[in-house]
Amino acid sequence: MPGSAAPSPPATLAPLHLVLGDESFLAGRVVADVVATARAADPECDVRELDLSQLTPGALFELFSPSLFAEARVLIARDAHTAGKDLAAALLQHATALAADPSSGIVLVVTHLGQARGKALADGLKKAGAVTTSVAKITKHRDKIAFVRDEVRRSGGKASEEVAALILESVGSDLRELASVCSQLVADTGGRVDLDTVRQYHRGRADVSGYTVADAAMVGDTAGALEALRWARAIGVDPVPIADALADGVRSVARVAGARGSAYQLASTLGMPPWKVERAQRQGRGWSQAGLATAARAAAVANGDVKGGADDRDYALERAVLAIVSAREVR
Repeated sequence: MPGSAAPSPPATLAPLHLVLGDESFLAGRVVADVVATARAADPECDVRELDLSQLTPGALFELFSPSLFAEARVLIARDAHTAGKDLAAALLQHATALAADPSSGIVLVVTHLGQARGKALADGLKKAGAVTTSVAKITKHRDKIAFVRDEVRRSGGKASEEVAALILESVGSDLRELASVCSQLVADTGGRVDLDTVRQYHRGRADVSGYTVADAAMVGDTAGALEALRWARAIGVDPVPIADALADGVRSVARVAGARGSAYQLASTLGMPPWKVERAQRQGRGWSQAGLATAARAAAVANGDVKGGADDRDYALERAVLAIVSAREVR
């Protein structure tokens, strides 16, 4: 009723949040999680997006004033690095006051690229005690693998590194699409996400990656490698990653060949994930050192051809596949 004190934010939700980084999908997820937590505590929670391109410092006073009707409120200031100097200073002043006295029932969520522009605002929010979440772009392959495994776990399932690598290889690096696929795989399998499930789910996509071509070539499956190669090219897979996968397949087997120990022991020594060591060990059966050297030369020629040295890149790839398969017989 009018004049009632507004509720404090739920104990699990701090009044001030800073989302720092340039990965928009992850930033959006953090904001959504804060809103969901607030609404779980109060379904009538008022959620407002602040248009920093239109707001004036004076307009912030009303937004940060406690509700007369005891309503909880979440204020979302996206891309705060774009705020002008005066608006940023006013936003920081209100945020600092909010953090010092959260009894107003207001929660502020600020997203910021974390670069030099608007740095004073980001630094001030940290100093005020904002719960800070880093959402930088994921660029390293191992971090992408970790993201996929975390997404499967988030949805209630489990996935090995090898399974996560196949999902990444099949879907690409877009985090939004990866998250959606992981959720769907867990829902469809009850959480038991394995290699066969991913291959079946992405039939016609996962099975025509460069690594599928390479896997078939390294075990001497000429027909399978050529079929996968032609299908990959038919649906538009670029020749460069296919050539790279062929080279990586040969290189991995060569690194593992002759090494002694379990996949986990060799992983740290060779700087390779255990699943990749295991795959290379399986594929390496039947290869000689002379054969691997011949295959490595064929892969190197293919790389040069598809990156500008050949008029017919498809023919260059087919020639490389045949040469690699034949190299298994070299003694």
